[in-house]
Amino acid sequence: MTRLAVSVAGLLVLFGCALRPTSTATHTYFDNTGHADVLSGGVGMIPVQTPAGTYQVWTKRIGNNPDVKVLLLHGGPGCTHEYLEACDSYFPAAGVEYYYYDQLGSYYSDQPDDPSLWTLARFVEEVEQVRRALGLDRDNFFLYGHSWGGILAMEYALKYQQHLKGLIISNMMASCPAYDDYAETVLAPAMDQDVLVEIRRIEAAGDYDNPRYMELLIPHHYEHHVLRMPVSEWPDPVNRTFKHLNAGVYVPMQGPSELGISGTLADWDRGADLSKIVVPTLVIGARYDTMDSDHMKWMAGAFRNGRYLHCPKGSHLAMYDDQQVYFKGLIQFIRDVRAGRFPR
Repeated sequence: MTRLAVSVAGLLVLFGCALRPTSTATHTYFDNTGHADVLSGGVGMIPVQTPAGTYQVWTKRIGNNPDVKVLLLHGGPGCTHEYLEACDSYFPAAGVEYYYYDQLGSYYSDQPDDPSLWTLARFVEEVEQVRRALGLDRDNFFLYGHSWGGILAMEYALKYQQHLKGLIISNMMASCPAYDDYAETVLAPAMDQDVLVEIRRIEAAGDYDNPRYMELLIPHHYEHHVLRMPVSEWPDPVNRTFKHLNAGVYVPMQGPSELGISGTLADWDRGADLSKIVVPTLVIGARYDTMDSDHMKWMAGAFRNGRYLHCPKGSHLAMYDDQQVYFKGLIQFIRDVRAGRFPR
């Protein structure tokens, strides 16, 4: 997930019967009986134990379906759940129970000023604690991770896949060095080279707060590879996410540059380990993404039971700029796993 410091029903026909609830199922989906979060509209603060003490993370449940529960891992690190709110237009109609979740350090959760907490291994243990608190298990638990959330989801699956029913990796490669190489050898050469020289000059000087940096990146990078629409038209959930981004988490792990990765995640590579993940897995890639869609297609074949979903009009936020393809394929995957038709 990239950094931006500037704030910038007919669907049922599309999906046919894909997880479409009957009138009885609809009634059940909105049945809050037995849920302790009714007073708060589904919001719950979950305590998580860390080496530095106990902190609270924010979650919100939408819907009720004992067979399908999706936990959403946002990008960043240090972004928020907000840009994933596009799910609200699709998941309820499909009968999917889902959970928004701000990871520790993100806007709606506690934000301790402790760099020792920003490690991949600790985030994995945080997800496991959230899973237990929400009562998710192998009979219903689908883990979704977008961008950095995809790294976190893969790491979680490698340690705790016994708790999973399905895994969704959206817009994230299995190797940060491969991602960095793609940015350097494919994305950078395709950019206006005079613009690239100026961007590199700003980065070399470490002058990332220079307004000129974003003045260059927004039209020459973001609007091509992050979300393919004029930044003035970016949806409110996306703008709120960028407004609330915690650079104190993002920069140490991702690095300050928007054209590659240089933080503590720079050497992360799980390409050789994907075959160890045996649960049904969907990999979502997009033609114009900051991530290499050919690599993500390869990933789907490297998982033991993988499927690839390609968004031909999409970029890094393909849930917006190729929305119908994105959610139709995602819901179909959940439907097929639930019905025992996967991997066919």
